[in-house]
Amino acid sequence: MLKRKKNGTVYVDHPGIQLVNTFNKAWTSGDIDKAASLLSEDFRIKNGNDTNKDSKGATKSQMIGNMTWWYNNNDYLSLTTSEGTYPDAIEYKEGDQLWVQSWGHLYAVNKQTGVEFDDPIHRLYLLNKDATQILYISEYNNQNTFNRRNNAWPGKDRKNGTIYINHENINNMRKAVYSFLNGDLERSYSFYAENATFDDINEAKTLSFDEIKARDQQFLSAWTFDSFDERGYPDYLEYDWNESKVVQSWWNFRMTRKSDGKKIVVPVMFIDDFNNDGKITSRSIYYNGSLLN
Repeated sequence: MLKRKKNGTVYVDHPGIQLVNTFNKAWTSGDIDKAASLLSEDFRIKNGNDTNKDSKGATKSQMIGNMTWWYNNNDYLSLTTSEGTYPDAIEYKEGDQLWVQSWGHLYAVNKQTGVEFDDPIHRLYLLNKDATQILYISEYNNQNTFNRRNNAWPGKDRKNGTIYINHENINNMRKAVYSFLNGDLERSYSFYAENATFDDINEAKTLSFDEIKARDQQFLSAWTFDSFDERGYPDYLEYDWNESKVVQSWWNFRMTRKSDGKKIVVPVMFIDDFNNDGKITSRSIYYNGSLLN
């Protein structure tokens, strides 16, 4: 049987937790002087995922600059406790250290780019013994949002592929739509990959190919499709980013309800993702489902 050895005490209420809360509130409200006063002179902060063995982290002056930048360059700045979590204060016997660990949520909207930060952030705070100053912070966060902000910075305009008004993928999308209109379902379905998925704005979940086929049968039993009229023209977007291939198209579906002969017009938008073989791998469908009632 494994032995247990106690190495300190965990607190849910502690002056150290109050110190951390005061520090974060001062920062996010713009009281940078107060936040700075809670950092020791030899304070350091490090990215917990940093693999640079020689890195000593950022200094107090750099942290003050960082906090000032965040407050001045972001709207709606807040750092709150993540739902379902609470901070812990841990007094360790070994090493005689006091740590506060927190699971927070950072929110802000960058003024220059409009990029929204809505991310979890985990911090470990090393405090002095009387819980009056922060000596060190180890921080873990999602770098993807930071990268999106940096990439969107003014002056960094970047092209992301090519838009086509004529392309074989547009042709294949049209063939799929019009063969369906004319009752040639087998041919229509041949333009989709076998594992194609479908996201309908009116459905609670993503539909598989088999599920969309079953739903098509329900539609066909209740409605007659009179015409599918293109609105404007489709666009084919061949993105550099992730090499995505997308056709966007807009339609008016003219339909007659079989039960009473009622005729309706339903505006529809398709967003079709294509693979390298020219097959539709996923379709997003946008329309007002209440028009069918």
